[in-house]
Amino acid sequence: MSRRGTAEEKTAKSDPIYQTNPLSVLHQAIHGVTPGIAVKARRVGGSTQQVPIEIGSTQGKALAIRWLLAASRKRPGRNMAFKLSSELVDATKGSGDAIRKREETHKMAESNRAFAHFR
Repeated sequence: MSRRGTAEEKTAKSDPIYQTNPLSVLHQAIHGVTPGIAVKARRVGGSTQQVPIEIGSTQGKALAIRWLLAASRKRPGRNMAFKLSSELVDATKGSGDAIRKREETHKMAESNRAFAHFR
């Protein structure tokens, strides 16, 4: 069997989400990874506390894109295009390393909620 035939078989068995508009997949992935709150280290009384702060949409989208790229770079694979597309599809589905990073950030902000008045 030729390489082209193998490639055609792989694309025929592809995930149905690949059949949608790639721009909408990108928007959904960024929207799903965007955090609403983050933690910032603040020195209070000789010790450093993680203080939760609310972040704007522009900064949240920048963080989301940064997390998506970092998660894509960590993935095993041949080229960056495949790794990034896989991470975007996973983020759209609600899984993946970037989604885990957002949930971890939200959990950290929730656990340090008592220090919110130090803003």
